[in-house]
Order: sequence, then C-alpha cells, then structure tokens
Amino acid sequence: MTAQPVIDGQEAPTPGGSGAALPPTVRASLSPSRAADFKTCPLLYRFRSIDRLPERPSVEQARGTLVHAVLERLFDLPAAARTPAAAGDLVAPQWDRLVTEEPELAGLFDAGDEAATAEFLRAAAALLEGYFAVEDPRRLEPAERESLISAVVDDELLIRGYLDRLDVAPDGALRVVDYKTGGAPREAFEARALFQLKFYALVLWRTRGVVPRVLRLLYLKDAEVCDYSPDADELLRFERTVVALWRAIEQATARQDFRPRPSRLCDWCSHQALCPTFGGTPPPFPVAAPADPLTDARSGPAAPGADE
Repeated sequence: MTAQPVIDGQEAPTPGGSGAALPPTVRASLSPSRAADFKTCPLLYRFRSIDRLPERPSVEQARGTLVHAVLERLFDLPAAARTPAAAGDLVAPQWDRLVTEEPELAGLFDAGDEAATAEFLRAAAALLEGYFAVEDPRRLEPAERESLISAVVDDELLIRGYLDRLDVAPDGALRVVDYKTGGAPREAFEARALFQLKFYALVLWRTRGVVPRVLRLLYLKDAEVCDYSPDADELLRFERTVVALWRAIEQATARQDFRPRPSRLCDWCSHQALCPTFGGTPPPFPVAAPADPLTDARSGPAAPGADE
C-alpha cells in the first residue's frame, strides 16, 4: 500500500480513523475541491460545505470514479501483466465493487437496463484505451496511488487531499499525476485542474522539502498530456493565495454571506433550484455550522475521488 502522509513530521489523519493529534493551533481544514468551489462560486461552496446538500452522482462522474479505480488496481499487477486487455478485464469487477460500497451508484440506471450498463462499461473501457495511448504502465512503478497527503500552513490551516499517483525518480524527483476522464479542457477547466495539482505540490513541498519536478494531467478521452513545472517561489505565492482564500471563507461564514458567481459552470450545477441566479432561494443558514469544522479536519476528507 501507499506510504502514510505526514503533518509536521507526524502521521496525518486517516479516512475513518483518528490518526495522530494535529498541532493544537490548527482550527480548520481545506481540500482543493472545496477551495476551487469557493473560487468558482461562493454559494456553491456554502451548499456543499456548510449546508452539505446531497448531490446525485452523474453518469460522467461515476465513469470517472470507475476509471480511477481500474487504474489504481492495474498497478497491483506485475509490470508485464499491465496490458490493455488486463485493464479491460478489471472494468466490470471494479464497477461491481463500487456499487456495493456506494449503493447510490446503483440508481444511475433503471433496474434491469442491461444495455445502459453495458454501454457505460464500454465507454469506461474506451477511456482506458486513451490511457494506454499516452503511458506504458509496464515501465512505471508508482510510489503512491490514491494517497491522502496533508500539511499545515500558516499554523492554523490543514490542507489535504487525495492525489491519483505519485512517481519518484531514482534521483528523488517527484512527478504528480492526475487522471482526467473528460476531454482536454477549455481555459476555465484547465485553470481548475492546475489549481488542484499546485495544491498537492504545496503539500509535498511542505512535508518533504521537495518541489515536484512535474505536475502531469492525463486527459484520457483525447489521449493528451499536459505537463507543468512549478518552482518554490510560485508555490510560496500559491500558499499565500490558499491562506487568503481561507480567510475569505471565514469572513463569508461570519457574515453568512455567500453570493452566487454565475459562469459557464452553472450548466453543471446540481443546485440551480436554490440559486438566486435562477430564481431560487437558498435554505436558512445553519445555526451552528462552521465552514469547515475542526472535527472534519481531524478525520480527513470523505473518500478517494472526492477531490477529483
């Protein structure tokens, strides 16, 4: 299994477990997904992090979760066995496992609609073909997969999330790899994806003292690779941005003022019925719901894939 992440030299909290005690100054936690939510639309952040409104997974999201699961399991096989056929053979068993662990996924298709399920699995297998077009997993031995990494910044904020894969070269150089199952993005989506990877790079720099040499996005649908190389000065500026973002979240929470920020991303939002932009009314603000409770910080993020 993957190595356990650390916080200031201590073991980080693990999903579903208590982990080692965090520094007593830590008051809150933030993941790249929730940080990106606030940047995209403060009201979306509120709906997800404060109101905690349920969101039914879409077929596209479920397909992405499935492909991530297959690619993680692929590296459990001996190197020579990591072939396209072997990956294809993992699709159906991994879907069965996911449906068992996450029953809400079973509701994506009508009961007995075997044709829809078969098409869903076929589309996932096609995305795996895109993966093999850009990488040869027989030549790779990832250091970590679906790994929870965490760090404390500004003495008070725990930043954490799951990275898809971490490769470590013989000279110690780090490469963070993130699988994207959509097409190569327009500018708005690419900025969000790089924000997520810079978040991970900052955690790795703060916990291991090494700036990742490469942040790699693999766009499986289009079989494209996007590489980005940060430096320490850039990550230092990014750290200030993350801390400032959290301060803004704290202020919005204190004022109970999370305003919508309309954009092209509204087309994919699950909460249009409650959004003033679309004529809706948000629910009453929770009486006692900090933006990111410390208890949530100490238990870690929900599950792998939550920050995808």
